Amino acid sequence: MDLMNTYKQYPYKMIKGEGNYLIDENGKRYLDFLSGIAVNPLGYGNKKIENAIIEQAKNLIHASNYFYTKTPLALAKLLVDNTCFDKVFFANSGAEANEGAIKLARKYSELKYSIDRNVIISFTNSFHGRTLATLTATGQDSFHQHFFPLPDGFKYCPFGDIKALESMLDDNICAIIIEPIQGEGGINIAEKDFLFEMKKLAEKKDILLIFDEVQTGIGRTGNLFAYQGIGIEPDILTSAKALGGGLPLGAFMAKEKVANALVPGDHGSTFGGNPVACASGCAVLETILEPGFLDSMNKVAGYFKGELLKLVEKYSVIKEFRGKGLMCGLELNIDGADFVKAAFEKGLIINCTNVRVLRFLPPLTIKKEEIDILIEFLDGELKKRSVA
Repeated sequence: MDLMNTYKQYPYKMIKGEGNYLIDENGKRYLDFLSGIAVNPLGYGNKKIENAIIEQAKNLIHASNYFYTKTPLALAKLLVDNTCFDKVFFANSGAEANEGAIKLARKYSELKYSIDRNVIISFTNSFHGRTLATLTATGQDSFHQHFFPLPDGFKYCPFGDIKALESMLDDNICAIIIEPIQGEGGINIAEKDFLFEMKKLAEKKDILLIFDEVQTGIGRTGNLFAYQGIGIEPDILTSAKALGGGLPLGAFMAKEKVANALVPGDHGSTFGGNPVACASGCAVLETILEPGFLDSMNKVAGYFKGELLKLVEKYSVIKEFRGKGLMCGLELNIDGADFVKAAFEKGLIINCTNVRVLRFLPPLTIKKEEIDILIEFLDGELKKRSVA
């Protein structure tokens, strides 16, 4: 293979996707409970997405950001009209979106206070990207190894510890960045009380609050964005993964008073806001925002949670269930890698994160009967590994 050895990949090539299935070169079908790591919210082969991409590609694939183009404007309007934010910047990935949010927070704070107010607090077990800045913001030592020296200006707080957070909020802190649910960290959910207290502290000290919704956004937790189900408005929000419906697309959004800190020349991206990617993004948001879509998804998510909880009650090898909407995890008392391998052999795609957490991120279009297939598999595998 001519590709760099950066991924642990299966020895099969995926050549096609249909509905909620991936299909390999031998014609084997795999029911996908990972959806490209939360990237394909409407599954595979969605006609609205396909048609939007084709029509835009016929007219204009790329133009520089010296010009306005139709689809980025349309997607920005959809985002602004359906969130608490006033301005949008488009990038290509979650890491780029978080990089932009970091820059925005630092410039806003410098303009209002001083150049020394530049430190950003993130949390243990967080994940914010793989560029040097977002890697440093990631609160997991394992991701830092081999990439020193890391940039200055980041501190880590124990996830969910409000007293520890309060003790860290000195005059050098410009922002707090948090995932409402830590995906790579093991489906760790930030408690509402903690988030509300964090918001109060941030407002008191005029510290910006950044929600990293790269994984939780675009319907994944039952609302368009997770913050809407929590009842807290961050100053800046980052999005990516599902936003492009399978094409590379990220964004950071901000309240106007914060967004105005950036002026021409401060930030940019050659491919950010690509017309084809934004056309796909419009198709995704229009679909998810259709009346009844999220209601239907939440019913299926409730069914999924109920079936997983039955397994928790049945098998002591499961430590606990964690999740919201269609972002679910089962923390095991044993290593989860064997489950992932066995699932793949059975034609199911799942994931294990943080060693012992089986993570499920199915398309938002997953059906009850498809959930039953996964539950039957898990039941059989857990039975094999249970202590008599």
